Amino acid sequence: MDLRARMVDYHRSPLAAQYLQAFFGSRLADRPSPSSGGMAKVLTAVRAITANPWRFGEPYVIAPAMTAIAAAAATLDLTGEVLPADVAPDDGGVLFLPEPIYHRGVSGEVSSIGAITWARTTNTSSGRSFWAIAGWADHHDAHDPAAVRRRAQLADRPDLARQFGPYVLTDFTEIPIGRPVDPRPDLPVLDGDDRDWEPAPDGRFCIDETTTAMRAWAAVAYAFWRIQAQPLATVAAAPLDRAPPCCAGQHPP
Repeated sequence: MDLRARMVDYHRSPLAAQYLQAFFGSRLADRPSPSSGGMAKVLTAVRAITANPWRFGEPYVIAPAMTAIAAAAATLDLTGEVLPADVAPDDGGVLFLPEPIYHRGVSGEVSSIGAITWARTTNTSSGRSFWAIAGWADHHDAHDPAAVRRRAQLADRPDLARQFGPYVLTDFTEIPIGRPVDPRPDLPVLDGDDRDWEPAPDGRFCIDETTTAMRAWAAVAYAFWRIQAQPLATVAAAPLDRAPPCCAGQHPP
């Protein structure tokens, strides 16, 4: 609850809005530039999508012993599948991973997944619904190479470093609801020689996204949805393998 409260406070800060603008601005660089009004609407939408799960979503925690099962979810391929609107336990939520899972992106750099958020969203112009899934790295993970890079970038700005929340948004993707899941658009064509593969922390699970059909955090989120939907036990009356004894002092007719 403390981590969640600190993330809610972070999303109220000016830094959160500035970070989102830089984060999504870099991802929209290869698309036609929206108007200032259009960009403002985009930022308003993504602020709600990324902040509301922390504010209003249901929190979940995956046990460290389940980390291996969650990491194995990277082999999932939902391409062509049609997901119903009730596949997730709630319209919005936060999954905490006390034992982080790491993933290597298509650039070769490694980052941790310390938390995952999701929010059910509908595009008002097209009417299409989708799950907006975000991956968050533990800002203070001593083993995360991405955290080391962030600390180096913020070395001369301690004022900014102090304003970050316990988790930092590192990844974002969408999974459609009620229509087929499209193939990943960013799968690289590898030649095997021009990439500098960053090593993952020793003894930690690391998902190589150059070989997976889904983004790592989306696959883990979907696997968690399906796992938590399974009943823990089934209660049923035990079958009788013999006739019950007669009551004391009574005899059958």
